[in-house]
This record gives sequence, C-alpha cells and structure tokens, in this order.
Amino acid sequence: MQFGRTYEEFEVGATYKHWPGKTVTEYDDHLFCLLTMNHHPLHMDTNYAEKTTDFGKNVVVGNYIYSLLLGMSVPDISGKAIANLEIESLKHVAPTFHGDTIYGQTTVLDKWPSKSKNDRGIVHVETKGYKQDGTLVCVFRRKVMVPTETYIKERGGEQPGRPELKEQEK
Repeated sequence: MQFGRTYEEFEVGATYKHWPGKTVTEYDDHLFCLLTMNHHPLHMDTNYAEKTTDFGKNVVVGNYIYSLLLGMSVPDISGKAIANLEIESLKHVAPTFHGDTIYGQTTVLDKWPSKSKNDRGIVHVETKGYKQDGTLVCVFRRKVMVPTETYIKERGGEQPGRPELKEQEK
C-alpha cells in the first residue's frame, strides 16, 4: 500500500480520491468539541439547535470536518511529508450533520523544487470534502514539503526506522 508520495510522483492536475469515507457520529462531534474546548451550543445542545437555529438540529463543528479531510488525505498526499508548510485557505461551504458521510479528494495545483535544499520540493494542493449526496462542504488549500526519491534513499528507504521481525527459537 502506498503511503504518501515523493516529489517526483506528484503530477500537476492529478486528483486523488480518498477512500474510505467516514460517517460522522454525534459522539465524534462531541468528543472533538470537548477535546478542543469548543462548547458552542450549536454543536453540543440539541434543544438549543432545534429551537433557535435555522438548521433545526446540531451542526458538526467545521474544524472536525477539516481535520477529518486532512487525515483522509495522508495516504495519498502527505504520508511522506517533511512538513505541512501552510494552510492557504479554508472554506466551510455547507453544514454537516450527525449521520452524514464525508468523502474527500485532493487535486495537485502546482509543484516546485525547494530553493534551499535539492532533496525536497513543495506541492500545492486543494482538498475538497463532500457529503454522501455530493454536496460540497469544505475546501482548503495547503502547501506541503515532500521528499525527493534521493531523500528517501539516503534516509533508509520507504519505511525508515521499522524494525525487522526477530524469529524466536523453538
């Protein structure tokens, strides 16, 4: 299974469809809110959401959706990354509700070699997240520093630091 890409493997214009999707539960939403201390009643209080909002129900906190999409993209985009350099933009386009399933895809917008080190490059990507009905819910652009094939070879190959299995004597 591929886990990320080297600089040479990225092609401008390529789109990677991340799989599988993730169905967002009330538990997921509440746990993320509690971990990040986001106690807005739109996310945590069903009574409030039903009686006082246009949505009539809880809305999943947008930063959870962003984080979910970022995580979904790791095997395709940043699994070999040296660093995420910048989140250029983040747009929450439509609400997500408990029970919605989120899917993501990332398109390579541009790439260029590093100006300071010749064993890495920068990849500029846009990730889009959408619900089970195809509704776009989140879009973000980021710049990721990724290694070249030379970088990978010089540092121990595809899985550096992975120990070898030692067979036990019988």
